Amino acid sequence: MIALFEISANKNSNNMSVNRTIETIEPPKRFLAVEWKELWRYRDLFLVLAWRDISIRYKQTVLGVAWAVIQPVVTMIIFTFIFNRMANIQSGDGTPYPIFLYAGQLLWQYFSGTLTNASNAMVANASLVQKVYFPRLILPITAATTGLIDFAIASLILAGMMIYYGIMPGLIGLITLPILIFTAVLCSMGVGLLMASLNVKYRDVRYALPFAINILMYVTPVIYPVTMLNSHPWEKTAMTWLNPMSGVISNARAGLLGHSPFQWDILGISLLVSVIYFVIGLYYFRSTERYFADIA
Repeated sequence: MIALFEISANKNSNNMSVNRTIETIEPPKRFLAVEWKELWRYRDLFLVLAWRDISIRYKQTVLGVAWAVIQPVVTMIIFTFIFNRMANIQSGDGTPYPIFLYAGQLLWQYFSGTLTNASNAMVANASLVQKVYFPRLILPITAATTGLIDFAIASLILAGMMIYYGIMPGLIGLITLPILIFTAVLCSMGVGLLMASLNVKYRDVRYALPFAINILMYVTPVIYPVTMLNSHPWEKTAMTWLNPMSGVISNARAGLLGHSPFQWDILGISLLVSVIYFVIGLYYFRSTERYFADIA
């Protein structure tokens, strides 16, 4: 437990009074407790860190924020040629493959980017963690928030593609889109909090995580429809229950592109599993954050 003292003097024409403020910093009584008041008190630091991450990402670049669009578009073109034209993978519901791929790719890139940045948040900001007290949760939360900006910018291309192909988003898709994005945030934050804690102690994480993300993309229906697994029921069930992004991507396509039925049960499973992942990640993060300043 650490106590901070702040003494201030008030002086007017008749008398002078001294005010003393005592602020106590102590470990959380519950590992899953989130000090919302404390997070709100440090909101200015969160805004500064978020703006720093955004500015650094595009600092001294010729194209600037256009990179948020160029990367998914170029990836879509290459993947369409390889998997659609060469491997003859189709959307399975009549949706043009480029927009089918891009819709899934948007959510996957948010998930993978947030997971990567959140897992590196503590190590990348080690000098700040070792010198200044602030809620450590701010760092991975910043990673999740700044990723939404790239997601919003890249979504403009999806809107343009929907206009080009004459696809109108369904009402269900518009209503459930915030829920799907929230599910992706919970999933990426839960795994990111766990990886951030492990990365502080075991630096192997920074090498293993990119490899794991690349493998995970192929067991997520990003480049193929989940219906391709109908002949493999056990694998499809495992994907549904263990990989929340599978349900998020499939339902985002169904709701926005409207060529396949929206699956409410899969949405419920994805949200439930994402909450479980977030609780596990938050528990481990809170139980180990007291050691971050010593070994970050």
